[in-house]
Amino acid sequence: MDCTAESVASSAIVTEHGFLALAPQYTTTSELLSTSAHRRGMDVEVLPAHGGAGTAMGRCGGHYYGGPAFAARVVDALEVALLEPSDDWLATLPYEYTGRRIAMATLGEARCLSRPAFVKPPSDKSFPAAVYASGSCLPTGPELSLDVPVQISDVVTWAAEFRLYLLDGEVRTGSQYATFGRLDAERLDGHRYEDAVLEFADDLLATRGGGLPSAVVVDIGLLATPEHGAPDQWAVVEANMAWFSNSYAADPDRVLDVVLRSAGPRAQMAERDRRFCQNIEDAHLAG
Repeated sequence: MDCTAESVASSAIVTEHGFLALAPQYTTTSELLSTSAHRRGMDVEVLPAHGGAGTAMGRCGGHYYGGPAFAARVVDALEVALLEPSDDWLATLPYEYTGRRIAMATLGEARCLSRPAFVKPPSDKSFPAAVYASGSCLPTGPELSLDVPVQISDVVTWAAEFRLYLLDGEVRTGSQYATFGRLDAERLDGHRYEDAVLEFADDLLATRGGGLPSAVVVDIGLLATPEHGAPDQWAVVEANMAWFSNSYAADPDRVLDVVLRSAGPRAQMAERDRRFCQNIEDAHLAG
């Protein structure tokens, strides 16, 4: 079904604001987004665990929130464009924004590491992102190809970590989510580090924001320093898909703004976001 502006306007099953399709797995974030969507007049539909998009099949104006594995089964039926940051975006940042060495490699190359390193698949969950004592400690299995891309980083300690929801190059909302690796959710608004977080984010976006989708999540953190009295050093932790991120203590209404753009109708996808759409081959742009 081609969800053009004309077909959207004439369809009796589409609300003025479209609808939000949720993966069947319940999360606190999906509940918050559901409540927020209802407040603004959107339909919310929890998709069936089996049977594809269910009654959402063929509806126009769909948006999605949930995991990537389930998304792969339903986004074509929903005609949704999924925006993702590039796998190598973090590795392309200057040291001043990362505070550590980061490189892209293959899993086969990572197995040759002789030092401890933080290793993760950049966008999927094919194996746990973690600190591995050496390359020989990385997971093995027939499902793990040696050609799988991985990100290799120096091991650092984060004193505090924050999740920022970005829309059109600006911080829409945010939340602290961890301190020294432990879950510790707290609103960014009024946080003692709020000004420092926003200052770092503004500088990052002014110089490197063009390498990100228009709707995305970026995690930043305060690096722990061993020297007493050393200046604070802020750095980027990673970038993630907004349509598959825990909102923690962020404002759910503003989170929803970002999620809707990050996984919305293909016909409404901006030209600048084409290169960030993982299912671009199947996307049909309006005009």
